[in-house]
Amino acid sequence: MKTTIFILAALLCTLSIQAQEIQFEASKIDYGTVEKGADGVRLFKFKNVGQTPLVISEVKASCGCTVPSWSKDPILPGVSGTIEVKYNTQLPGGFSKGITVVSNDSKNGNVQLNISGTVVEAASATPVKEAMFKE
Repeated sequence: MKTTIFILAALLCTLSIQAQEIQFEASKIDYGTVEKGADGVRLFKFKNVGQTPLVISEVKASCGCTVPSWSKDPILPGVSGTIEVKYNTQLPGGFSKGITVVSNDSKNGNVQLNISGTVVEAASATPVKEAMFKE
């Protein structure tokens, strides 16, 4: 019985040392000032710096104006990946939105990301005047 308990304790210690761990290059992306209708896609880059496969089970945005997408495949140790976030730039004004990444990271299973910026109306186009030529 003591041997079984010792083996289980050793196994748990080994698993905690060799756990998966997600590390983001940045947890915030500032869009700055973008024109209404501009490309609202940005990428959060990350890497599995742990020793076992990382699985991102869910990525939740704080509202429907922000749509995340990610690979459902396990990310092997040392491998990088991205989470794509698309903000609806048809909505003028300032914004700050949260994104929660849920994974099997043993240290931080819920990572908070943030996007922010300001959407402005597109600058009014100035028509080009045609040159007048005398023959």
